[in-house]
Amino acid sequence: MMFNKKRRLGRKIQTIKVGEKLELTKKIEDKDILLYLGLTDDANPIFIQHDYASQTPFQKPIVPQIMLAGIITSAISKYLPGPGSSVLKQHLTFPKPLYHYGSLNLLLETIAVNESEHYVEIKVEGKDEFGTVVVEGIMGVCPPHELKSIAYNSGTFENF
Repeated sequence: MMFNKKRRLGRKIQTIKVGEKLELTKKIEDKDILLYLGLTDDANPIFIQHDYASQTPFQKPIVPQIMLAGIITSAISKYLPGPGSSVLKQHLTFPKPLYHYGSLNLLLETIAVNESEHYVEIKVEGKDEFGTVVVEGIMGVCPPHELKSIAYNSGTFENF
């Protein structure tokens, strides 16, 4: 089970440098959209109804924008800075839609490191498979904190 495994933490703030980049690609499948819609109980027809979407300027169903934000957050949690990180703020814009079955090509770049506030800023740019920007912005992130060692019989968790 994933919750009882001890996991490696991501990068500590002292090791993160301005200019570091991460690139990754995520192909959006029906299952991804259906899982998102089921989890959020979002029934917006622009996300799932071809007949409706065909009558809009989008012309076909689009990927929910907040789902793209979730993919970005996941990349931060997994890779840059990695496990133990927390998103503190985000400023994202979605200039063009990403369509079903499209690919999100993400580029994340560290643009600021503030050790005294334990805070990094990550620039985000996401393009579809044709090179069109579908999401861009800045994420403010708290990298994982250094953990103190806990002795087994220290009494720290006596109430559990």
